[in-house]
Amino acid sequence: MLRCQYNYMLAQRFDWWEQNRCPVNACPLICYLPELKEKPSRFSQQKSLTQLKIDRPWYKNIHSQVLQEVSKRVELAFDRWLKADKSGKRFGKPRFKGKNQYKTFTYAQFKQHHLINNKAKLSKIGDVKVIVHRPLPDEFVIKTVSVTNKSNGYFITFSLEDDTVAEIKPGRKRDNLIGIDVGLIDFVVDSNNESIPASRYLRKAERKLKSAQRKVSRRKKGSKRRQKAIKQLAKKHRKVADTRKDFYHKTANQLLFKSDVIAVEKLNIKGMARSRMAKSVHDAAWGNFKALLTRQSCKSWSVSS
Repeated sequence: MLRCQYNYMLAQRFDWWEQNRCPVNACPLICYLPELKEKPSRFSQQKSLTQLKIDRPWYKNIHSQVLQEVSKRVELAFDRWLKADKSGKRFGKPRFKGKNQYKTFTYAQFKQHHLINNKAKLSKIGDVKVIVHRPLPDEFVIKTVSVTNKSNGYFITFSLEDDTVAEIKPGRKRDNLIGIDVGLIDFVVDSNNESIPASRYLRKAERKLKSAQRKVSRRKKGSKRRQKAIKQLAKKHRKVADTRKDFYHKTANQLLFKSDVIAVEKLNIKGMARSRMAKSVHDAAWGNFKALLTRQSCKSWSVSS
């Protein structure tokens, strides 16, 4: 149902774009200018939900905040396509969501009392039993909750807020400073000549991934056997991603434990990903590690040089 709403709102924006854009880059001095239509916005599309709930009665089975978050998601994807970033690069044209492609929905307001005894109370769905992998701190407040369907099950992500966390300021002491260099053989080499070997999880699982991909290719498109093979392939890719993420967390904790300030090498990762080392660069995923290292701990300050 959310996929249907996403495609409907995205089609509205595409209609506005087609009717208001000019197909040529020049026109005569005297010409007819058609009446321009008002651009759909996040809030105007949210107002249309009142009439949509009358036209589509099944929308009443979805929580109102979950429906409103769809328009926010559409606006973000559409604006990223029309507007360029600071470097002048534009994102690709957003696509309509096919079957099983809309996998996440969000509750914008989630209170603390909605999570009791490892059960999350989701409006219009009911009480859902969850496995909490670690207890939530008492001083943190739950702001939003996102439910995601992945290859190995459903996952709930809590967005927390805590005003008591001390702010990290640039003027702090830099007594223990190290610099790190990333590579393909040694994943991290610091300024003290200590190194951590690269994991190469994708290379190790390459044979199993190739075998699972061949099974998908042999199955008839649209069949249940193909869907089952795709699910098995997705689980193998998920395992590679999870083991790589676990390696990142352990490496980041090891670096943050022995240093106060970390200077990270600045690389042209996108340029290297187009070279002959593309597969190894994607397997290393230095950009993801740097982003994780930056937000891993509040007591350390990560900079780029």
